[in-house]
Amino acid sequence: MTMNFFEKFMKKTKGNKEYIEQEIKAIFSKSDHIVSNDTEKRLDNILEDKVGKEMILSNIIKRNTKVVNNPDITDGLIYQKILKSQDNTCVQRLLFSLPNGIIKLKKSEKINYQPLQNLLIKQNFQEADKLTQTYLCKLVEIETKNSKNWLYFTDIQFIPKTDLFQIDLLWKIYSKGKFGFSVQKEIWVKYNEQWDKLWEKINWLKIENGIMKRYPQEFTWTTDAPKGHLPLFNQLRGTQTLFYLFNSIDW
Repeated sequence: MTMNFFEKFMKKTKGNKEYIEQEIKAIFSKSDHIVSNDTEKRLDNILEDKVGKEMILSNIIKRNTKVVNNPDITDGLIYQKILKSQDNTCVQRLLFSLPNGIIKLKKSEKINYQPLQNLLIKQNFQEADKLTQTYLCKLVEIETKNSKNWLYFTDIQFIPKTDLFQIDLLWKIYSKGKFGFSVQKEIWVKYNEQWDKLWEKINWLKIENGIMKRYPQEFTWTTDAPKGHLPLFNQLRGTQTLFYLFNSIDW
């Protein structure tokens, strides 16, 4: 029987430090905005090999303990995969070196974003979505001194860009690059800022009748969802608030 590409890969990679190192460099040299299926399969094959797992673990620890923390979506995926593995030694080493996740959160007197990072690491996207909405309302409350359950377009000006960037980055890093407000804006711009086209592409509409999906049961809370599907944002309250939010995103 002819071996497929990944069987050949495993045969060639097993215990071969030099080859594994080349593969790791190749994976991190990519500048993809979303982790491809091919890249994820390569990662899985490296992680299945004991030597490979130890090498790639050392790699992300080294990358993410630098003074300048520049996390990548691949780092986030590796962190999640090692955390889910049955290798207690590697899990303990990972948590010792990077106990809070891949992203070094900037200290803020306003909001602690670590609970959001914890939920996203575990891919508990539904709870992360609720917390994201809470954070955005809280940021506005802090500035306006008014209690908020949802936001109007006039509230967006009170959300600091640094906080919006932090929330957006957390969503992207732990979703293989698929989720985040900036991801949604990218799609919106690509389709000439047509809202109906955006709803279609991010799968917020029912195919059979074009009506907005019902929260939460009709939304997809996994990375099987289309690009841009999450987080939700005032999805039943029109487009004006989201328009102002998108205009705040300049990264």
